[in-house]
Amino acid sequence: MAQLTIEIPDALLPELEQVRSKLPMLLTQWITASRSVQQNIDQTTSQEVLSFLMTQPTPQDILNFKVSEKAQTRLKILLDRNCEGGLSEDESFELDGYEQLDQLMQMLKIQAYSVVHQDVIG
Repeated sequence: MAQLTIEIPDALLPELEQVRSKLPMLLTQWITASRSVQQNIDQTTSQEVLSFLMTQPTPQDILNFKVSEKAQTRLKILLDRNCEGGLSEDESFELDGYEQLDQLMQMLKIQAYSVVHQDVIG
């Protein structure tokens, strides 16, 4: 295995010491996640979400948000191929990107839901 020397802030050292044995796996996961988000998710879909968020949506807008039919169709294709076991590596990264984007939107919708329902109750 190759060795890599990096400089890190002193404050980060105690945290890294705790996960020293897992660092190769964590770096691999981080690189994979970065690649999937930056390169492999459909740029149109990520642009849709970014454009939506730049409008400073209300909580109700967030609850109502859905990606385009094109994005939904592409996701369905990837999910079907995944179920059949026929995803390429690039498609797997793309699907991971969709999943990360979906998780972000789910978190936003949960918070928006609590705000909308707090307003209704209060």
